[in-house]
Amino acid sequence: MSMENSKRPAIFVDRDGTLIREVDHLSDIGELSIFPFTATALDLLRAAGYMIVVVTNQSGIGRGYFDEPSMHLIHDQIKSELGERIDGFYFCPHLPDAGCRCRKPSLGMIEAACLDLGIDLDGSWMIGDKRIDVETGYNAGIATAMVLTGYGAGDLGSLERKPDIIAENLLAAAEMIVNGS
Repeated sequence: MSMENSKRPAIFVDRDGTLIREVDHLSDIGELSIFPFTATALDLLRAAGYMIVVVTNQSGIGRGYFDEPSMHLIHDQIKSELGERIDGFYFCPHLPDAGCRCRKPSLGMIEAACLDLGIDLDGSWMIGDKRIDVETGYNAGIATAMVLTGYGAGDLGSLERKPDIIAENLLAAAEMIVNGS
């Protein structure tokens, strides 16, 4: 079997406000709260053949609010609570005006994940709660879903492009993706 044939599509999912409750510059593991529907949503998507990749802007590192090891503790706790449901975590530690290639809506994190994990962008999705997540999906040429948790309800009116799906939360988005609606 060739590597090309073994590639799978992925769900690129934003962390804060999509996978977990939004906490401004989350750095304290005690403030981490995974939505009660997250595990079920990820199970549905994995059962449908998708890899799950978290892509998250973490400018709190660049701002000096917390350090990279603190962020990794948060990711380790998410992994601990969600088991093997997430295939990878990718983050951008830079400030919004740093001009890096990794900060969403740029594609550095998605490109790195595709190389590292053998992801096929055909059939992949970007799910998030911000306009920037929808723009990331458009920039990658993949389908987009916006959830109304986190900043979603507030960002809905500022969208320049309409996502393929607007859903109440990650579980509703997962159901719509899996059911093709």
